[in-house]
Amino acid sequence: MIININYNKAISNKLISNYALFSRENYNINFLKNYFSDLEITSIKEIIKNINLKKNIISFNLNSKKKIFLINIKKNINNYEIENLGAEFCEFIKDLSIQNLFIGAQTLEKENKNFISYFLHGLKLRSYEFNIYKSTKEKKILNLTVFSKSNVSKQNEIKFKSIELGTNFARDLVSEPPNVLYPKEYVNRLLKLKRFGVKVTVYNESKLKKLGMNSLLGVGQGSAKESFLVTLEWYGNKKNKKSPLSFVGKGVCFDTGGISLKPAKFMEEMKYDMAGSAVVSGLIQSLAIRKAKVNAIGVVGLVENMPGGNAQRPGDIVKAFNGKTIEVLNTDAEGRLVLADALSFTEKKFKPKFIIDLATLTGAIIVALGEEYAGLFSNNDELSKKLSDSGEKVNEKVWRLPLHKNYDKLMNSNIADIQNINYSGGAGSITAAQFLQRFIEKTPWAHLDIAGMAFSKKAANLNPGGATGFGVRLLNQLIEDHYE
Repeated sequence: MIININYNKAISNKLISNYALFSRENYNINFLKNYFSDLEITSIKEIIKNINLKKNIISFNLNSKKKIFLINIKKNINNYEIENLGAEFCEFIKDLSIQNLFIGAQTLEKENKNFISYFLHGLKLRSYEFNIYKSTKEKKILNLTVFSKSNVSKQNEIKFKSIELGTNFARDLVSEPPNVLYPKEYVNRLLKLKRFGVKVTVYNESKLKKLGMNSLLGVGQGSAKESFLVTLEWYGNKKNKKSPLSFVGKGVCFDTGGISLKPAKFMEEMKYDMAGSAVVSGLIQSLAIRKAKVNAIGVVGLVENMPGGNAQRPGDIVKAFNGKTIEVLNTDAEGRLVLADALSFTEKKFKPKFIIDLATLTGAIIVALGEEYAGLFSNNDELSKKLSDSGEKVNEKVWRLPLHKNYDKLMNSNIADIQNINYSGGAGSITAAQFLQRFIEKTPWAHLDIAGMAFSKKAANLNPGGATGFGVRLLNQLIEDHYE
């Protein structure tokens, strides 16, 4: 559904056919007199006053030409609940034959000047669709006119639109089929971020070999598709480019497991194994669109993990970018191999204030946390708390799990510096994070395991089902809260 929004301070004498009202006791709706007769306004007031809403949203025909949507607002509603209300309204109206809708925001401005902005943000995020491969598709357009005396809604529109575009860019990348979005095509799409002022640098296999990124290259060597590492640089604070914020994403465009082949059932879902890189890409786009006054670096490793005559074997040993040797015991524990080189490269090249990596890294995190929280692992308490607090604000929640030196013995190799899986079993998400920590020297670092959050088979809250874009809003909020 395409949603067009216009803000209007003045009230004209246009005839309104569809109107959304927010109901709560004692709301003054006398501003509707330019649209409704006194008798109609009296009827609306009586409905708002007397109706006992069991649902958050109802609709009724005021007469043969005018339809009213009544949206119930509970007391002490927070911003995320307002967004959810907008998402619920999107579901309520999406199958109705409505092209034009008028929303009156005046009743809310004294209580919460940002109410309508959050409501529309939730509505637009829920309206996302990925249907470009359907031969026939309905193109629904909804034109919203928002009547508001405040400039806040228009100002917020820029901020929220950037987040919506960034989230949906991430959703699009994750939703694409793997025969379309292989590493080279992914690179082509990232190059388009240049139009927003993002500096895009592409490292092909030849450059990666010269840099010594053998851990990343080993994952993709069984594929006919070339592997890449791409850096995305946004400098919104040009006065001081030192110590940028950095975000690293796992970009396994399709993961068969390699020689350690996955079961056939649900293997099609492994196109989502690049969701971490999609979030990083969406975040950088969002920051650039809203011209965030912050310096931020995105680094994504893009590979395809395939079996083949040249594929990496269980038992291979590779030398990573930072000089450490890795014994590859299972080629299906490939994401950490991609991140290992990307993390150490990011730390050395950019000397960032912090590094946050995102990856659909382990199935174990879904066992532990389900689809409610992303797993958080960090070497820095302050960064962890900031992530947790910002996540609560936008309901992209994270839960911290331990890192401890006692787990290291589970990842030590007898013939190399480290092995890529814990053969003894247990603590799968923790030992994966312990592996990644070996490729961070001293920079504050956090790892977000988003395996349970990147994709949802069912619609819920702001997500219409499918790719969620989880992480774009969280990291935008983190930056807004602490670094702008």
